Amino acid sequence: MQNDDLENIQHGHVFRAKQWIYRLIKYLLVRPEPVFDPTLTGKIVAVVGSAPQANMPANMDDTYRIVTINGSQHTVESWGVAKPHITIMQYNQIEGLNTNAREVRRILRGRETGTLYLMLWRHGRRQLEQGLRAFDYRCDNLEIIDRYRRVSLVRKVSGVLNFELDASTKYSNGIIAALLALNSNASAVILSGIDPSSAGHAYNHVGLARKHSEPDMNMIRRLIKLGMPIFTADPNVSEATGLPLWQPVPTATQVS
Repeated sequence: MQNDDLENIQHGHVFRAKQWIYRLIKYLLVRPEPVFDPTLTGKIVAVVGSAPQANMPANMDDTYRIVTINGSQHTVESWGVAKPHITIMQYNQIEGLNTNAREVRRILRGRETGTLYLMLWRHGRRQLEQGLRAFDYRCDNLEIIDRYRRVSLVRKVSGVLNFELDASTKYSNGIIAALLALNSNASAVILSGIDPSSAGHAYNHVGLARKHSEPDMNMIRRLIKLGMPIFTADPNVSEATGLPLWQPVPTATQVS
């Protein structure tokens, strides 16, 4: 290794340390409230991602709350759900020019959701609303979640203080959605189409690589260790992560 390489590594460590300290100070000063959604309290919540394999949870009925991630509304439509209760979307999906952002806008064009939680939007609300209108995506409620409310949510549920300094430490929005449901006192959270080891997306055949695999897997293992009521509807994910497979006891209404 050359001296220049060592200097670059040291510079990178110093920059990350400064960045972490800055975000810690701001976090302590802002004292952000973690995201809480009362519509999820006491409910069985299905969090649906865009992994190629996504199974409809067993015994799912209209009492379940459906949370979609980015373009996974395409998946729940095949289950007979035209309008999810909640959608979580990353800021880049609104105006981004990369393949993933374009595909998300294509699949969501002309659709609608209940509450849209937009993560890490850096511009004004008016620009966000214009961006949504540009691909004819509608919502009943719109809420912008900044970096520090996201950090606060992760810490409240898991005890982990993660400022997500780079891609190697960021959680997927599917994991954030699960944490939102848990913080909102959902009775059970079922992951479907959320697979840290998968590649590609259910709504296209582009085969884009998936990010967040390691932090997602670490968080899933932590939630299991904490005894959280979190499950998966996908047998392959259950085998890979240790998440219990969702196998509910039928209600009297469902039996009759």
